[in-house]
Amino acid sequence: MKKQLMALLFGSALVLGACGGGEDTAEPPADSGDGDTAAVDAEQVVQQNCISCHGENLEGQGNFPPLNDVGARLSEEEILGVIENGRGAMPAGIIEGEEATAVAKWLSEKK
Repeated sequence: MKKQLMALLFGSALVLGACGGGEDTAEPPADSGDGDTAAVDAEQVVQQNCISCHGENLEGQGNFPPLNDVGARLSEEEILGVIENGRGAMPAGIIEGEEATAVAKWLSEKK
């Protein structure tokens, strides 16, 4: 009975292992060259990088300011500057490149 169970578990692991881990062969969206950041999900980037300090709803917490209305206080360029250069307890470069540009645009719309 133990041998059958082990064979079943091993077989299941082998089958499941064969299903995952493949390389992603999908082509990334073509860059239009006009600075379009539509390919970046800015909200997802914020959820992955910002909520631990700024709060789940971007309401701010502790010494970290709210971001849910940051567009009313800072322009898109100013927000990008903070993302790139840091400010206060926020270190520079947490988000970079196209993601930083997309997040700055998305946050600038929060008023």
